[in-house]
Amino acid sequence: MAFSSVSVNIIILVLAVALFLLVLHHNFLGLSSLLRNEVSDSGIVGLQPVDFVPNAPQHAVDGRQEEIPVVIAASEDRLGGAIAAINSIQHNTRSNVIFYIVTLNGTADHLRSWLSSSTLKSIRYKIVNFDAKLLEGKVKEDPDQGESMKPLTFARFYLPILVPSAKKAIYMDDDVIVQGDILALYNTPLKPGHAAAFSEDCDSSSTKVVIRGAGNQYNYIGYLDYKKERIRKLFMKASTCSFNPGVFVANLTEWKRQNITNQLEKWMKLNVEEGLYSRTLAGSITTPPLLIVFYQQHSTIDPMWNVRHLGSSAGKRYSPQFVKAAKLLHWNGHFKPWGRTASYTDVWEKWYIPDPTGKFSLIRRHVEISNIK
Repeated sequence: MAFSSVSVNIIILVLAVALFLLVLHHNFLGLSSLLRNEVSDSGIVGLQPVDFVPNAPQHAVDGRQEEIPVVIAASEDRLGGAIAAINSIQHNTRSNVIFYIVTLNGTADHLRSWLSSSTLKSIRYKIVNFDAKLLEGKVKEDPDQGESMKPLTFARFYLPILVPSAKKAIYMDDDVIVQGDILALYNTPLKPGHAAAFSEDCDSSSTKVVIRGAGNQYNYIGYLDYKKERIRKLFMKASTCSFNPGVFVANLTEWKRQNITNQLEKWMKLNVEEGLYSRTLAGSITTPPLLIVFYQQHSTIDPMWNVRHLGSSAGKRYSPQFVKAAKLLHWNGHFKPWGRTASYTDVWEKWYIPDPTGKFSLIRRHVEISNIK
């Protein structure tokens, strides 16, 4: 009887272990399914996992290469811009790029349908939901400052949250086209202690080609109100050259060590309380806190990796040869390449993929020819 009792106990134990393993396997499959379906994290910034598409890539990518995280914000009204930017990056590199596409809840489904039905269906990407609640108390809505009404323009301040596992990342606006290999930009050397590398306005190729007599527009005084005591106490020279934050390389390890995001938020709150930014020239509310936090503490990228002003009348002064030589074209300014009056829209349109849902369409009054061969 004793032997029989022991045998029964052993059998019960084996069955219990088997049942436990079955439950564990079922839960694992459920978790895998959850990840594949891009279920959002419960944190204040919803992180959705990389959608590894099983289709064969259009060109060979060495999986042993270091991953290059590229962060792009994609709002509903500018989604075609993000699509064109991603397409240009993907087709000009063989590197292991992962796109972190930051958007708001209502845009995610539209974005997925666009990506899955186009030539971009082989890319590796992660859709990241940006929670506008992050900006409460840090931004005061002002119709005269359009950026205050667009939460995604501040996504660049939160890179370590958006790309939590990366040590380094590239951020770029959605109104760009990349003509070079993104690996070269990613390999930009950053000096010790520097958390980011930007293209400076005064020294950029863009400025040398098209800007004459720009006055304070490319200096700190164009972005910050030096009449305010808090700004004066920083002892930053008003004539210091500003930089463009629409394209930059970030050392996220250094960013986190220096609490850059917290520093940026501090100046956002102070501006709400005291009005520290200039309202006369630049009108930007994303650039000023970056200028303060990175004052004399940033590296520089090759200026050909941010050839800008294509979104203003100044962009029309570029020669076709100069545009062709640029590594990255940036339509910063009022005129976007999906609209009527921007410069070199045909260069941008080469990378644009029509929206299969028909929600996004180009605004074209007439065909513009730039004669780039």
